[in-house]
Amino acid sequence: MKERVHPERRAARRAFERAAPTYDAAAILQREVEARLFEHLDPIVIEPRRIVDLGCGTGHAFAAMGKRYPKAEIIGVDFSLAMLARARGRAGWLRRAFSCAPGLVCADAERLPFAHASIDLVFSNLALQWLRPENAFAEAARVLPAGGLLMFSTLGPDTLKELRAAFAEADRAPHIHAFVDMHDLGDALVHGGFADPVMEMEVITLEYQSLAGLAHDLRATGARNADPRRGRGLMTPRQRQRVVARYEASRRGGALPATFEIVYGHAWKAAPRRIADGRQVIGFRERGAP
Repeated sequence: MKERVHPERRAARRAFERAAPTYDAAAILQREVEARLFEHLDPIVIEPRRIVDLGCGTGHAFAAMGKRYPKAEIIGVDFSLAMLARARGRAGWLRRAFSCAPGLVCADAERLPFAHASIDLVFSNLALQWLRPENAFAEAARVLPAGGLLMFSTLGPDTLKELRAAFAEADRAPHIHAFVDMHDLGDALVHGGFADPVMEMEVITLEYQSLAGLAHDLRATGARNADPRRGRGLMTPRQRQRVVARYEASRRGGALPATFEIVYGHAWKAAPRRIADGRQVIGFRERGAP
């Protein structure tokens, strides 16, 4: 994977703590991508006993997950306590509906508090962009057994390209994160211990009447700038005017577009090539066997 600057975890966590009360009302994109991620599960035959919703946020996916896999134990993991507090309400509803409430764990996705091979399905909707993907994949591989499934969505490099271009008119500081290319994610999956990754990409364009509307939704969902190289001061009025003017140049049909490149991926945990003491695992089959 190409070298990239990773978001500051502390800054990202603070943003999501502040956004917890407003998240559900503004999470239009997140809900749409979640529904499409579940569609990617439709052709896959799997009966997981234990599922981790990695970066579960307010727990919106719990209901659909419970209906799809009513016998499975669901565990929601997020690094924001405020988000998990919101998820607790959904967990209570699921207890009444399915007699089984999801567990909630506040933890770092790159250092999960689960035993090796203890999870059958890791599901993650639009959380990977806040992580070091190679670390998150390696940790997912650790908690999955051979044949366990990782299913995820994340943001690709063209996300918010209009806003990125507008900010470039104001200064050279990064205002939009550097998102990872789909092909690099596929390579990281293989390196992390997964086999035959399947990667797909699509573009979703939201429309806004003003730049202020887009900025509101980004803040309300916790999508603030956590790049460690970001400017620490406020923009001058002249800089803000440049940003608005540049974004207005992209207006089409009376609306301002906001592009989101959505990357979907899934892969199965590969069988280990070496055992714990370092010896290599070599498979044998009879001559002529398929």
